[in-house]
Amino acid sequence: MPRLQQWAEQGWTAEAGLAFFDSLPAVRPEDMTGEWRGSELPSGHPLDGLLAAYGWYGKRFTDRDRVDPLLFMDSGAVRAVDPARLPLGLALALPRIARTSAAQGLFRLLLPVLATDRPTARLRSMEHRGLISAAMIYDDQPIIDHFRRVDEDRLLGLMDLRPTPAPFFFLLTRTTASGRSAAS
Repeated sequence: MPRLQQWAEQGWTAEAGLAFFDSLPAVRPEDMTGEWRGSELPSGHPLDGLLAAYGWYGKRFTDRDRVDPLLFMDSGAVRAVDPARLPLGLALALPRIARTSAAQGLFRLLLPVLATDRPTARLRSMEHRGLISAAMIYDDQPIIDHFRRVDEDRLLGLMDLRPTPAPFFFLLTRTTASGRSAAS
């Protein structure tokens, strides 16, 4: 079983995830243009499973200064959500409530209010864990997502969220780039 599939199905410790992350090469911000489908990689982080439960789709990188860091499915369409409008601290403080169907239903109802047409993050090259690679810096949240290349159409992401001590891991798979469909 490939390592990423094993991680997705069985979960890894944060230490194992970091070791794998550290083994991967850097990716340049300009190589990330396009839309990417996201999936979570469980590692015992308080957010494990939460994004998927709320319908997280992925991320969109238009250029270095125009990034949609949170895309969600809404009635069959992909919608960008403003991370500043999300009660992330509340979800971390009250994880049982955040995981209820009532909270998820409320999120669905509020999606039009949470949505945005403006970019809410940017891409830069940044050193993290000894390697300079692409990083996505959120405009209004204490979050930096660091990326490493798995292959041409997949990236491993590590979300560094203050104040959580361990990273949250996710995989991005390219769906479009420069107007083309990614190879399957």
